[in-house]
Amino acid sequence: MSIAFGMAIYFMLWWIILFAILPFGLRRTQEEAGEVVPGSEPSAPDRPHFSRVIFLTTVVTTVVFAAYLGLRSSGYGLDDIPFLNPPTGSYSHPSN
Repeated sequence: MSIAFGMAIYFMLWWIILFAILPFGLRRTQEEAGEVVPGSEPSAPDRPHFSRVIFLTTVVTTVVFAAYLGLRSSGYGLDDIPFLNPPTGSYSHPSN
């Protein structure tokens, strides 16, 4: 795998995991806190903690990417999953 391909995979994983992690940890909205910022939506989060979300996304992505690299370098692939391979040999269809 080239460096550019690895970076592209990591980048795509990072964005997918970011949107999976983003809603976790939000406790209340600006409306519930009673402090709606003018020009923003009342249902916007009160304190989104973006630095924590970015850090957690990076950690989870690194673990998932390392697992991907380990699986890729181990030699296993989709052909090694038994239920994906059709049976070999002759197959006779039962007649009615």
